[in-house]
Amino acid sequence: MSHRSVRRKIAVATWRPPVEGRIQARVEVDVSAALAHLSRLRASTGVRVTLTHLVGAALARGLRAVPEARARVVLGRLHPIEDCTIAFAVDIEEGVDLAPVRVEQADRLTPVEIATRVHDAVGAVRGRQDRHHRRTNGLVRVAPWFVMRPVMATASLLVGGLGLPAFGQPGRPLGTGFVSNVGPLGLDEAYLAPAPFARTPVYLSIGAVRQRPVAVEGRVEVRPVAVLVATADHRVVDGAHAGRLQSIVVALLTHPDRMDTPA
Repeated sequence: MSHRSVRRKIAVATWRPPVEGRIQARVEVDVSAALAHLSRLRASTGVRVTLTHLVGAALARGLRAVPEARARVVLGRLHPIEDCTIAFAVDIEEGVDLAPVRVEQADRLTPVEIATRVHDAVGAVRGRQDRHHRRTNGLVRVAPWFVMRPVMATASLLVGGLGLPAFGQPGRPLGTGFVSNVGPLGLDEAYLAPAPFARTPVYLSIGAVRQRPVAVEGRVEVRPVAVLVATADHRVVDGAHAGRLQSIVVALLTHPDRMDTPA
């Protein structure tokens, strides 16, 4: 099956033995309020808003509030990232391949607006109508293995570092933050491996929602809980930044109605 996956071919040409620092953090979140809020949003808008969209909206607002986490390393220097674009992982051909769906200025959008944009883009990607994905797939499938490493190195500088479109990809294809929901795969949690060429500072995975015991005002209750795992570039994000991001994301998921008003 691996020979069919463009993602795997890119991965082989991209990753080397790890030499860059990463900072990782996980948190268990009581999503009772989030799930109830999603039900209300679906009933009132008719839009299929999911926990993934809610987490993406929370991460975007967290990145806006913590500007230190919005940066990338280019030629040995930190360069700020002004926007809070969030990219969502989309599975193709039942998970054989993956593609990112970008939502620009996600920090200014409500979860319903994010869900609408993601649904439209997902349809284009899975229907092979997305020109970026179609062009990149075509190039990668015909490229011999020995040119992939230099091509990916060039793409890293142009696409990820300078933010320029190249090789069929838009500038910064994985956005300022990347969100992947691994719950449908049956995983309770996952530590995402950053793609070096994209130079995205923060990755966030969403695990499956499980019923777990939770302490509520001094008593134990069984509630739906999801594990969020963040992986960040330690050259950009340190513990203080990670702590601020986590507190903002958790607070917004605990009080999701705060995101119903465009920022």
